[in-house]
Amino acid sequence: MAAGLAALLDDIAAIARIAAASVDDISAAAGRAGVKAAGVVVDDAAVTPRYVTGFDPTRELPIIKKIGLGSLRNKLLFIVPAALLLSQFAPWLLTPILMAGGTYLSFEGAHKVLEWLGVGHHDAAHDEPVVEQGPEQEKKMVAGAIRTDFILSAEIMVIALNEVADEPLFNRAIILLVVAIGITLLIYGVVALIVKMDDVGLHLAAREQEGLQRFGRFLVKAMPVILRMLSIVGVVAMLWVGGHILLVGMDELGFHPVYDFVHHAEGVVAGWVPSMAGGLTWLTNTFFSAILGLTVGLVVVGILKLVPRRSKDEHADTTGHADAAH
Repeated sequence: MAAGLAALLDDIAAIARIAAASVDDISAAAGRAGVKAAGVVVDDAAVTPRYVTGFDPTRELPIIKKIGLGSLRNKLLFIVPAALLLSQFAPWLLTPILMAGGTYLSFEGAHKVLEWLGVGHHDAAHDEPVVEQGPEQEKKMVAGAIRTDFILSAEIMVIALNEVADEPLFNRAIILLVVAIGITLLIYGVVALIVKMDDVGLHLAAREQEGLQRFGRFLVKAMPVILRMLSIVGVVAMLWVGGHILLVGMDELGFHPVYDFVHHAEGVVAGWVPSMAGGLTWLTNTFFSAILGLTVGLVVVGILKLVPRRSKDEHADTTGHADAAH
């Protein structure tokens, strides 16, 4: 009996060691996947604050919470299950789906660039603070932020999935869940910190210490500029991420000329300053990705301009005439 008990304890210890090793493997794989997706995390953190500007200060954190919960819902209910199913049964569909998202991001970025240039339709009402436009506009901005986050989150999760593609299905699921929750908390924690920094400045400016007062006033003055810069970075990031998705996707689907050109340009630039080859290569890829994203986005904007669409007023008139005739 003692021998049987000892054997059982040995088996339990062996199972515990295997489980511990599995946890370590999953933790390490989740870390690798998170680091691999870090570039898109930066993009997401830069894009989101432009959807929060213009709100009443008391609404900023609740709005960030809404967007963050929407992002987590996107990942846990849609993106992670879909990515796992596709990677298991139809991995060839991941690239086309991702490219569709890249096209949408490119369109959004190009549309904003045209607004900056004063070209095309621009709704002057959107220049007013959201607090003056009413709750409906707030809902629209939150919905827009969650839609954009969906595309960025999809790329984050696909990048993470590619990093752990050799793991068993169960491990892949756990890793993606860890990455989804961790990255969402990171992104929206940073966004909350950014948009509330002016309140921190006001609090510091009211303190008795002169140094804290100066720093607080500096924060209050600097935050509007920082938020405007983040808004610009967010638009550029959409073009960059969207273009990079399309660049890599075309190469994976067998159309190599564009990526070959970018790869050749990377090699040329890297030779200029060998000690800075990594940074120059990244900047080159980012530049051409943004150019590709802007080009594709402008093409989509042009196509949509050619598609006949009735305005709301025309629709109302038509409905009114139909009701009168009835």
